[in-house]
Parts: sequence; structure tokens; C-alpha cells
Amino acid sequence: MQRDLEGFVALVAGATRGAGRGSAVELGARGATVYCTGRTTRAQQSPMGRPETIDETAELVDAAGGRGIAVRVDHAEIGQVAELVARIAAEQDGRLDVLVNSLWGGDPLTGWGRTFWEHSLTDGLEIQRHAVGAHLITAWHALPLMVARGRGLVVELTDGDGTRYEGQLFYDLAKTSNRRIAHDLAVDLRPHGVTAVAVAPGFLRSEAMLDHFGVTEATWREGIAQDEHFARSETPRFVGRTIAALAADPDALRFTGQTLHSGALAQEYEIDDLDGTRPDWVSYFATLNL
Repeated sequence: MQRDLEGFVALVAGATRGAGRGSAVELGARGATVYCTGRTTRAQQSPMGRPETIDETAELVDAAGGRGIAVRVDHAEIGQVAELVARIAAEQDGRLDVLVNSLWGGDPLTGWGRTFWEHSLTDGLEIQRHAVGAHLITAWHALPLMVARGRGLVVELTDGDGTRYEGQLFYDLAKTSNRRIAHDLAVDLRPHGVTAVAVAPGFLRSEAMLDHFGVTEATWREGIAQDEHFARSETPRFVGRTIAALAADPDALRFTGQTLHSGALAQEYEIDDLDGTRPDWVSYFATLNL
């Protein structure tokens, strides 16, 4: 693995699990110092009710060769985010090279299979608070550090590309908003040399998805019997590798404002998943005519 992110400072907001954790670990694998934030620590669990913690993520960053710093932050709380960014500025001499906005928190709030009016309005608005509002709060506080140095990368993790309905209005609205945040930030940031993109993984073998299929990463292929499309899934580390490669690309500004997919980025940077395969969910999905 290249060590081309030595000296870089990254903030992965929502690094507890999934694509956020994968991004944190892979940024660390290329040498970055990574602030791993989220609401679940070994001492305190979030409403998500999952066992993964930011402490574990920071340890995985260390093991990969970077430096992981776990900080408990609820990114929907302005004061907590302000304190976090002030801490980063103080500890890193004002340097922040990468912001990965992987905040979500909507799994227990999303009522799949329900129409808009059947869905809990309270839960739907809470999704927007954590999956959209928290992104805006975090970017607003973090971006001045990048602008001051005239360089940086902002990644809004999303789902899909806006060409199809993502199954539930509140979910779809959140992911569409993430893409639009990246698009609009790019306009403001381009004159300052800072890149803003949205990145969408494919069929992600997150911790929650593995649990859904009753498998582990070691036995994940057993899940294909339940869903044939699971054969084309990818690990969170795969999208993390593509984001780390983008962070290391001195010409990343050519992508600014775009929604990029892990499979296409993997082709661009010649990146494979942990098992040596190179998944391309978007190309596969296009053959299904769904």
C-alpha cells in the first residue's frame, strides 16, 4: 500500500461502521491521521443499538498504519461539532485535508415499505436532521480549515445517482440531498482549490447487511442463496480505498461537483476489493432493467 497520505489529516464523520469505517481505515492505510467520530463508544451506545464503536475504528486505523483518534460527537449538535473542529485545528496546526461526511443514523428510523403518509413524520424528520442537517453543520465548521490552505477534499457519501426512487421518500430525500450538497459546495469551493464530490458505494456488505443475511464477512457468499444480487456486493473497505485514492490524487479537482461510484473510481485508480475482485454495481445493475 502506498503511503502517499503521510502528514494528511482527515475527519471521517460517522466512522463507527459501514462505509465510514471503511474510509477511515483505508485513509489510515495510506498514512493519514484520521479523526473517527460518531455517537457509539465502548462507554456509550447510540440509538442505533449496534455493537460497533468509534474506538474500534480508531484501533483499526492504527493497525492499518495510520493514526486513529476517536472522538464522540453527535454531529446534529452544533456545539459539539464546533468543539471538534476547534480541537482538530489546535492539534493539527490548522490542517484538515479530507472530510468524509458519512453521517446517517437512519436505519432504525426508516419504515421501508411504507408510503410517505404512512411513515412516522417524527422519524422522517429525524432522518433529515441526522442525515442532512448534520452534514451541513459539519461542513460549515470544517471547510474554513481547507479554504485557508487552498486545498482539500470533501466527500458526501450517498446512495444511487438520482435516476431512480430509492424505495422510501425520507430515505431518498436524504441521499438526494447529500448529492446536492456536494454539487453546490463544489461551486463555492472550486475557486479555493477544494474538491467536493458525492461517492456512492454499490451493494455494501456493511455490518448491518451481513447481520441481515445471517452471515459474516468470512461466510458472506452463503447469503447469495437469499439474494442472487448479493454476489455483486462489496466490502466497506472497497469504497474506502477509492476515497483514499481520490484524496491522494493531485488532480482530484477534475471530479468536483460530480456523483462518483465506487466501481467507476476503482477502474480509474485500478483498485480491487479485499478479495482481489473489482465489483461494479452500477454496470451490473444497468443490465437488470429494473
